[in-house]
Amino acid sequence: MLLVIGSVLLVIALALLPVAILGLRRWRRQQGLSRIEPAALAARTGQRVTLTGVAAPGPAGAVTSGLAGVECVWHGHEVLRHYIPLQRDGAVQERTCDSIADYGSEDLFGLVAEGRRLDGDRIFVDPRDAPRVRDAELCLKRVVGRPQPGVASPADDLLPRVRGRISGVFRGETIEFEYREWVVRPGSRVRVTGELSERDGRIVLTAPRDGALTVEHGVADRTDHTSPRRREALLLNVACVVCALSGILLVLLGL
Repeated sequence: MLLVIGSVLLVIALALLPVAILGLRRWRRQQGLSRIEPAALAARTGQRVTLTGVAAPGPAGAVTSGLAGVECVWHGHEVLRHYIPLQRDGAVQERTCDSIADYGSEDLFGLVAEGRRLDGDRIFVDPRDAPRVRDAELCLKRVVGRPQPGVASPADDLLPRVRGRISGVFRGETIEFEYREWVVRPGSRVRVTGELSERDGRIVLTAPRDGALTVEHGVADRTDHTSPRRREALLLNVACVVCALSGILLVLLGL
């Protein structure tokens, strides 16, 4: 009887072995994804992924924001023109504003797992043609009034620093210009959703063919929990080992 039970357990162990190996491989792939390991991510090129990590300098190092001169890995700014529309039929017109410039840097920046060196092995994010980083740090907000005859006013030293094209229909009477700039500093937590690709030997997150790259700044820490893949791999491997050892023991006792 012990010989029969032991043999059955050995057969079960052999059946569980390939499933346990598959579960272990799946967990290791998920682990490579969470650790943002370039070697592991290289096998997933062409796939859409969401990675949460820490912003790091790009291949050329950190950059400087255009308006405030802040060291960062990404920066973007917008210029608003406040004005009073032309009066129509004697009606009182309230002030309004138009965006006349909107710029986001296009330099690659790095992404590493939390706790890793910022200048170590990392993948990169290509923010070109992506929407503005969500919840990025507002590092500058300045309003510059239109010069008035005989009235001293601060010089507008920001206009020459604006990158990109200034455009728009300048309607009505200009009141003032408002400058706003956002940055992502090295070491900031970010979550990026995009498509993995290989470029010049680097793993780069780019905009998917059917969508846009999204970058979220300052994402909250996730609650620690056991990975479902890790739990699955652990249970399968433990079951396989227990069945194998129990089967061998019972077969030996039954001989």
